[in-house]
Amino acid sequence: MPASASRTSVLFVLALVVTTWARPGSQDFSDHDVDHQIHVRRSRSIRDYGEQEDSEFWVDGAQSTLNEKLKTPLLTGQAKNVIMFLGDGLSIPTMAAARAYLGQSQGQTGEETVLSFEAFPHSGLSKTYCVDSQVADSACSATAYLGGVKANIGTIGVTGRVQVNDCAAMMNVSNQVTSILKWSQDSGKSTGVVTTTRVTHASPAGAYAHIANRDWENDAAVRNSQQDSDVCNDIAEQLVKDLPGRDIKVILGGGRKEFRPRNFTDEEGTSGSREDNADLISAWKLDKEERNAKYEYVWNKEQLLGIDYANTEFVLGLFDRDHMEYHLLADLEADPTLEEMTRAAVQTLSKDPNGFFLFVEGGRIDQGHHATKAHLALDEAVEFAKAIQAAADLTSEEDTLIVVTADHAHTMTYNGYPTRGNDIFGISGVSSVDSHPYSTLSYANGPGYKHPDSDGDRYDISKDNMADVDYEYPATVPLSSETHGGDDVAVFARGPWSHLYAGSFEQNFIPHVMAYASCVGSGLTVCNGRQKIV
Repeated sequence: MPASASRTSVLFVLALVVTTWARPGSQDFSDHDVDHQIHVRRSRSIRDYGEQEDSEFWVDGAQSTLNEKLKTPLLTGQAKNVIMFLGDGLSIPTMAAARAYLGQSQGQTGEETVLSFEAFPHSGLSKTYCVDSQVADSACSATAYLGGVKANIGTIGVTGRVQVNDCAAMMNVSNQVTSILKWSQDSGKSTGVVTTTRVTHASPAGAYAHIANRDWENDAAVRNSQQDSDVCNDIAEQLVKDLPGRDIKVILGGGRKEFRPRNFTDEEGTSGSREDNADLISAWKLDKEERNAKYEYVWNKEQLLGIDYANTEFVLGLFDRDHMEYHLLADLEADPTLEEMTRAAVQTLSKDPNGFFLFVEGGRIDQGHHATKAHLALDEAVEFAKAIQAAADLTSEEDTLIVVTADHAHTMTYNGYPTRGNDIFGISGVSSVDSHPYSTLSYANGPGYKHPDSDGDRYDISKDNMADVDYEYPATVPLSSETHGGDDVAVFARGPWSHLYAGSFEQNFIPHVMAYASCVGSGLTVCNGRQKIV
């Protein structure tokens, strides 16, 4: 190209750029520059960061991490035990904010804090969409990460051939999906389910139920969908009377109302929800008596911690009529924590020489997010991390595979330019457009939507008490309940074959690795002589 033509081209491009920036309504980067400069000035005026301001601090830390990873062996033996931890709604932004919350509660800046499971040696990303939905719910996702098969939204333990409310299709055995809990039982292992939600809720139900509507937790709910409850067994009934539910050794969580009739007054003076007059807790006890099994039914913390785990085969603990209370709002003298329930489950199951499979859910992370109550959601995430640490302390990495993941994401964002150590629940900055503050945590939608002031201005959140644990964080779109997010979620793992959780993979891949490592199920396993040595 002649030099004159080249100069002409450059001048044309420059003129186009200048014209584009000057055009009314076009993108103007000056506001970004102003916000960035404000951020820079604020960040340096807060504190002295000491050794973190020197390169040696970061280089030494990175080299230490490198050395640790180089020393980490790939464990390729058989996993005697498998523990799956499910943080319901534990999105990646939730983890980041939770570590800041934990660190700040310990007097640190927070961002550098490590949640227990983040120290696990292997991790990957799980794609959470369902057969008929870009964004998953806790039902179809449970079928994927426990049953190894993706399903339709709102259904549990069935294939994509089953639509919501299709009782006939649900009862068709060829449409039913068994879970790794069932595979483990078939191999002679003990099993357990622990959750902070109702034990009949979507996530735990994925371990044992086959249902065309996740809401069919009792017979009344089935009839409310114009279905025959004598044909379509509800989730609570499946747990107590069907396999694999009736053989689960440890069941801990909430949801007494799903097991008791409406005219029944339970241990705390509340009623049940069933209309068939069935008392399924009594039915559970009778089943264990007929099998001459040693069992305990408990409904408070004192009773749970008083169990002789070494001499008890079956434990049913239902600690609330509905979901268990949020940790921040609970009576910790009466209500067991997720960590305490996890310890009880591991101690009960560990005496089985064949090993065990345990599913543990931190279920109320999700519900805190649905309410846009970030205080509650992040605290539940921290409690979830404590339970994982307890399980790690009680087991050996050599023979126990621990997998930590989420079923789906949420719409909470961790944003703005807050200074290092800024209160994670506080103000991130002030908008250069309307001069109103905005929060570090906010939601794309949900009940935290703040209506504009009478003059049309954006709501000023500085008027709010953001330290209130029940505070609803700002949302962009008004909804009665915040939605899930379609993001990938993280998977963390330690123990035999945990390195297989690498890269990005479909959510239904998760139980196939657990089955491979622990030699259960009908697929490829480390024990059946067909494994490929890595």
